[in-house]
Amino acid sequence: MDVNTTLAASAIVQEILWAAGVFFLVYLIGYSTFQFLAVATGASELYRRRREARYRNRTELDCHVPVSILVPAHNEGVTIVSSVRSLLSLDYSLFEVVVVDDGSTDDTSQRLIEAFNLHAIDRPIRRQVPCREAEAVYFGRSGRVSITLVRKVNGGKADALNMGINAARFPYFICIDADSVLQRDSLTEIVAPVIEDDSVVAVGGLVRPSNGVSFKDGQIGRHSMPRKVIPAMQVLEYDRSFLSARILFDQFNGNLIISGAFGLFRKDLVIAAGGYDVGTVGEDMEIVTRLHVFCRVNGIDYKIRYAPDAICWTQAPETLGDLVRQRRRWHRGLLECMVKHARICCNPRFGLVGSISYLYFLVYELLSPVIEIAGLAITALAALFGYINLPFMLMFLAIYAIFGAVMSLTAFASRVQTRDLSISAADMFRALYLSVLEVTVLRFFMSFARMTALFGYRRLAGGWESLKRSSIEVE
Repeated sequence: MDVNTTLAASAIVQEILWAAGVFFLVYLIGYSTFQFLAVATGASELYRRRREARYRNRTELDCHVPVSILVPAHNEGVTIVSSVRSLLSLDYSLFEVVVVDDGSTDDTSQRLIEAFNLHAIDRPIRRQVPCREAEAVYFGRSGRVSITLVRKVNGGKADALNMGINAARFPYFICIDADSVLQRDSLTEIVAPVIEDDSVVAVGGLVRPSNGVSFKDGQIGRHSMPRKVIPAMQVLEYDRSFLSARILFDQFNGNLIISGAFGLFRKDLVIAAGGYDVGTVGEDMEIVTRLHVFCRVNGIDYKIRYAPDAICWTQAPETLGDLVRQRRRWHRGLLECMVKHARICCNPRFGLVGSISYLYFLVYELLSPVIEIAGLAITALAALFGYINLPFMLMFLAIYAIFGAVMSLTAFASRVQTRDLSISAADMFRALYLSVLEVTVLRFFMSFARMTALFGYRRLAGGWESLKRSSIEVE
C-alpha cells in the first residue's frame, strides 16, 4: 500500500471517528438532559405530594370503586399463598381476588385450595376476550373478600390475564404478579386518580424489589438493601426508572408502559380494545400502547396516569443468569411493541405520545444496546489507529459515571425519605458504591445481554418467565 493510499484511508477513518464522536456526544447530551429533567421532576413531585398529604384532611369515602384483583400464576407454589394473603389485608372495602392458574405443574392450586378453604363450583365463564378453556373453578371467602381460583389450559401470561378479565365481576381490574405484595394503602392510592377524574382508563403503580423487605399487616416490617449485589443494584435501577421517566411522562399523558406487576385498568375499554395480545412477550407495554391508539383513533377522551404512592413489592432476580433472562424477555417485548405500533412514531394524530414517548423508547431503550456497543467498538477502532486522547476519555467516562450515580442516588434518597423509610448508614454506603457499579459495569453487561434479545424472540412468545423464587416474609 503506497503512501497516498495510506493517507486516504487514514483520512476516511478520521472522518468516520469524527462523525461518530458527534453522534455519541449528541446522544449522551440528549440522554443526560432527559435523565436530569426526569429525576428533578420526579423528586419535586414526590415532595409536593408529601407536603400536600401533611395538610390535607383525608377522609374515607363511603363509596369505593369496585376492583377485581387478577393474579396470573404458573408454578408459583412457593409464593402464591403469601401473595394472596397480603391482598386480604388491603385497606379497601370493595374488591375481589381472582387467581388464574395457567396450567401449573406444581402445587400452586392445591396450596390455595387448602390455605383458603376453596371449593369447586359449576360456574360458566363468558369469553369476552379470547383465552384458552377453563378446567375447573374454585370459590371461597376470607372475611368480606371473595377469592376465585380458575384452573385453565396453559396459554401464557397474556392468556391467563384474559381469562381473569372474563372471570372478573367488577368494572375495574388490577393485575399483579404472583410473587408480588401490595402495601396496605396501595389499592386506595392506585384508585385515587379514577375517583378524581372519570376519564382515567388506566393507572400504573410503583414497583420496588421486595428482596430485603418483610411485611406485617400490609405494612413494611423491616426494610434494608438486599445483601446480594445483583438485587441491590436493581433497587437503585427501579427507583431511578419509576421515579424519573414515568412521573415525567405522566405530565403529558405520555406513559407507554404500566408494569405487569401492578396496574389498574377499566375493564370495558380493555375488552373493546381486544384484551391482552397473547402473541407477545411484552403484554404489559403492548396493552397500554394499544389503549393510546384505540382511544385516539376512536376519539375517546382518556388519561393514562401514574400513581407513585401506590406501591407494589416484587421479587427481583437474585442471580445474573435470571436477570439476563428477564431483561432479554423485556427487550423482546419492547421490540414487538415498537414494531407493532410503529405508525404512531412522529404522527401528529398521536401528539406527544408519538413525538416524545415513542421516540424515547425507540432511541434510548430499544436501540440503546446497539448504540452503546457500537460506541465501544468505535473506541476500540480509535485506539487501534492511535486517535484516542486517553486523559480526555477517562475524564469523560468519570463524568458519565458520576452523573449516572448521582441520578440513581437522588431517586433512591427521594423515595426513602418521602415514604419515611429508615435506612442504615451501611446501606447508604452500599447504595453509594453500587450506584457507580451499576452504571459502569452492570449497564454495559446488560447491553450485551439485551442485544441477544433480537434473536429468536418469537420462539418464546406467550410463555412464562422461569425465575427462581423464594418465599416472601408476610405476617
